[in-house]
Amino acid sequence: MSIGAFSVSLTVKDIKASKSFYEKLGFHVFGGNIDQNWLIMKNEDAVIGLFQGMFEKNILTFNPGWDNNAEEINPFKDVRVLQEELREKGINFIQEANLATEGPSSFMIKDPDGNLILVDQHR
Repeated sequence: MSIGAFSVSLTVKDIKASKSFYEKLGFHVFGGNIDQNWLIMKNEDAVIGLFQGMFEKNILTFNPGWDNNAEEINPFKDVRVLQEELREKGINFIQEANLATEGPSSFMIKDPDGNLILVDQHR
């Protein structure tokens, strides 16, 4: 089962300090808006999101329909289909995608250790 491009969404205290730190590790800004306190940074295939004041904890993020360059891939499995397949496997949801909609949506689950996993479809 493919659930999309992977990144880690990091909760940061000072986005400018975090940006500077990750640039020293070879990451460059790939997307986002520092004035809105969020950036997407990339180093080869590694993708991280820096989010100041948006989340309580770090989140594992998957984006159905995208590759690691935020380019569309086809075919892909819609987030609602993924949600129902996971429900059939006994996964419990913190937040669910609305099955009556199409296009962008997301769901959130937790692993057994309490780590948050966001499956976030942008298309």
